[in-house]
Amino acid sequence: MTPHETDEGFLFLAEDEISAQVATPSRGEWHLLIVDDDEEIHTVTRLALSDLLVLGKKLVFHHVYSAKEAIAFLSQRQDIALVLLDVVMETDDAGLQVVRQIRDELGLDELRIVLRTGQPGYAPEESVIKEYDINDYKTKTELTRSKLVTSIISSIRSYQQIRTINQSRIGLQKIINAGANLLEQHSLHEFSEGVVTQISSLIGLHAEGVLCAQIEDDGSASDKIYVLGAAGHYAPFIKCQLDRIENTQIIEQIKLCLHTRQHIFNANDTVLYLGNDAHCAAVYIETNRPIEDIDRQLIEVFLSNISIGYENVTLFQQLKHAAYIDPLTKTPNRNEFIQILQDTRRFDPQGMVAVLIDIDHFSDVNDGLGQDVGNDLLIAVTLRIIEHFGISSQLGRIGADVFGLVGPEQELTPERLNALFDEPFQASEHALQVNATFGLCRLMDSAEQGLTILKHVYIALNKAKKNISLNYQFYQQDMEDEMAGRLSMLRMLRSDFARDKLQLWYQPQLALATEQVVGMEALLRWPQQPGQFISPAVFIPLAEYSGLIVDIGLWVLEQACLQIRQLTELGFVNLRIAVDVSMPQFRSQHFVQSVIDSVQRHQIDPALLELEITESVVMDEPKIVIDALQKLKSFGIKVAIDDFGIGFSSLSYLQQLPLDRIKVDRAFIRDICTNGGELIAETIVSLGRRLGLSTIAEGVETQEQLQAIKAMGCDEVQGFYYAKPMPSTELIEYLKLHTGGG
Repeated sequence: MTPHETDEGFLFLAEDEISAQVATPSRGEWHLLIVDDDEEIHTVTRLALSDLLVLGKKLVFHHVYSAKEAIAFLSQRQDIALVLLDVVMETDDAGLQVVRQIRDELGLDELRIVLRTGQPGYAPEESVIKEYDINDYKTKTELTRSKLVTSIISSIRSYQQIRTINQSRIGLQKIINAGANLLEQHSLHEFSEGVVTQISSLIGLHAEGVLCAQIEDDGSASDKIYVLGAAGHYAPFIKCQLDRIENTQIIEQIKLCLHTRQHIFNANDTVLYLGNDAHCAAVYIETNRPIEDIDRQLIEVFLSNISIGYENVTLFQQLKHAAYIDPLTKTPNRNEFIQILQDTRRFDPQGMVAVLIDIDHFSDVNDGLGQDVGNDLLIAVTLRIIEHFGISSQLGRIGADVFGLVGPEQELTPERLNALFDEPFQASEHALQVNATFGLCRLMDSAEQGLTILKHVYIALNKAKKNISLNYQFYQQDMEDEMAGRLSMLRMLRSDFARDKLQLWYQPQLALATEQVVGMEALLRWPQQPGQFISPAVFIPLAEYSGLIVDIGLWVLEQACLQIRQLTELGFVNLRIAVDVSMPQFRSQHFVQSVIDSVQRHQIDPALLELEITESVVMDEPKIVIDALQKLKSFGIKVAIDDFGIGFSSLSYLQQLPLDRIKVDRAFIRDICTNGGELIAETIVSLGRRLGLSTIAEGVETQEQLQAIKAMGCDEVQGFYYAKPMPSTELIEYLKLHTGGG
């Protein structure tokens, strides 16, 4: 529309003048969108209506100047009550196209539309007005201020009525769903949220409020009041204690309502009593205005109708209570805590952190003092956590000795968490001093699913357990990436082992006195591409962690016994093969017999099979290791201790072990030629000689190292100076060159 086609005074004609509504503004505003390509229309409309109040609310104006801008604006805003829309803009029917998009594409059915045009010839047909629910159509020349005000008031009233009906439908549907789906875990919460929404819609308000009830946590007089349902900005408090709202006035009013069992009507809010003597609740609604008598009557009828439904839902929820509450600590169990994590991540994740608290060595309490004392300890820990964090955070019991917390990061700091365990816990007649390990995960660093969040906190907890300097760890994405990589490698290892892709290589061991080969160490290899191998330092710990090392170890023993048999048949007699044995193998109840069976199956001299154990394996579970080795020693199998001096050596265990040989670790051989570097190696050789054991130095790579260990009186040697590890076929060729056999 061009400027000369407008009537600049049309909004100020005295004809049919009405006064603007005079009322005290209530909380809230009506948002109007003016769509017109003439800036003057925007200006005069805003000036004419600037002091207008509709149903006690001010008008807020938004301005766009084309059909395209209008659709872009409305696609981002859901709070526009009314659009004042010019028909003729970019095109003759631009306004009508906007109407079609509003209804058909954006689906904004509640939004009211008033069409305006300065060109009567472009008026919409009656069928279009009906089909697209257009509230009014005016030519700008006939549109006085009074007519515009009348049109706006009627349109906004229509908007409010439609919105109220829709809110009623939503609230009723939620209540119906809660009643029809009582088997759903959250039926009580859905029912409660529906009550808040329905009451708000009955009195023409946007739903803002909570439904609270007193929950019997442990049957004591100090039962807590919980938020069962909420709407609007109270939604993040669902399932929380009422005190989390941190509004003393609201809390006191709800408590008073539950105590007196009476409604409370105030100027700006209302608390309604729901239920009976056995099952009661308080419904707090923000009204920001007094509730009129007719609305009070509607509410009374509504509460009477739903009270039986509330009682039924509550009773059913109590039956389900055991499925979601830990019976010992009366806190949410793992399933419910996962839902709490998910709800917190959905509604209020900013600055929130999830924590797992793992009590260290809890099984020792159960084993040593009994399960009753262990249970008392768990209850004492629960009460102390609630005492310190009960208001700000939500607690759950996730496992036998693992608790979960979710709350503000500024509250759940590692320092404050550690402070929980500064003082002993009273469990029965015992004062128990215990420690804990913590895994933490910022909710904004995790996913939206509760189960995934819990997985991330567990990843952090497991990382913390492996950290010797700190007892806590925050989750980071690279932790999961590392774990995923480890799991992927483990799957590949299982697959390659099943397909017989692992190889056993051998490194010769020589007598220093004669420089003749006296044996070999069997070394596991995992080939990838030709000439490329994954380091045993990487995949052996994975195999041990997963338990796969038991099967792999059995295969290695079989291959070693088979190799001894083949070498003997080729004329290479009296050559032993040493095989590494790990702790998971010793824990296997069939380990000793499986070794003996392998020796007998291949009909080899048991003295040609040597089992190498590391010092750390002995120190892990000495009794299991010593008992197994003594049985194997009595059968004739040789035993060597590897990496001696690397760990925390215990000479008492060394005396109990049925040893034949001590290995001097390569770490001591590497520095043997430095000033004072020979001291430890010399001590180990001397110790072996005094105990009547043979000694072998591994990792010898240079002539200087060889001369040094010879001077110490070491018996045997192994290292690159003589030979690198090699596959079976190369070993036979090597032996043909370096022994008299074959």
